[in-house]
Amino acid sequence: MHHKTNFATMVVAAMMFTTASFSAAQAENVPINGTVQSRCVIQTDNAGTYGNPNAYTLSTAPSDGGELAVVRFDVSLANAYYAIITAPSAFSSSPNLPDIPTFVGDTTVKSVSDSTGMGTYESSKIQYDMTDKYDLTATGSTWFETSSTVTMGGSKAFPGGNYTALVVAECIAQ
Repeated sequence: MHHKTNFATMVVAAMMFTTASFSAAQAENVPINGTVQSRCVIQTDNAGTYGNPNAYTLSTAPSDGGELAVVRFDVSLANAYYAIITAPSAFSSSPNLPDIPTFVGDTTVKSVSDSTGMGTYESSKIQYDMTDKYDLTATGSTWFETSSTVTMGGSKAFPGGNYTALVVAECIAQ
């Protein structure tokens, strides 16, 4: 009998230890935080302006009374970023329009701070519709200019008022 009692006592003790172990167990999620500073900064150097060379056209061309939009990318880590710039394809604000306007736009390299390291940016860009993608392979500054021409469908006149269209400039990590 004593042998059975001792075994039963051991079983009960083991069960109590197991239960106590589980109820005393804790888990903690310990965060590891970090802040990454972008090594690519985008600045607007010149907001574009639409000129109105005739009743059914708006244009950023200087010959049409407009100004090209100019954006600067400052990169401090080479081969780590893409510049992706999209010319406007719609107005973000405008008067009510009599028809659907057609947008045409393009982005080109205006100037660079390092002509040796950045000299192929324009010839190496990838174009898709009105979006241009540049591989930023060198450190320094690159100025991009974007043109935009808008024509009103059916050669209808643009109503008087304020027009705004947006160039989207993004710096995307590779």
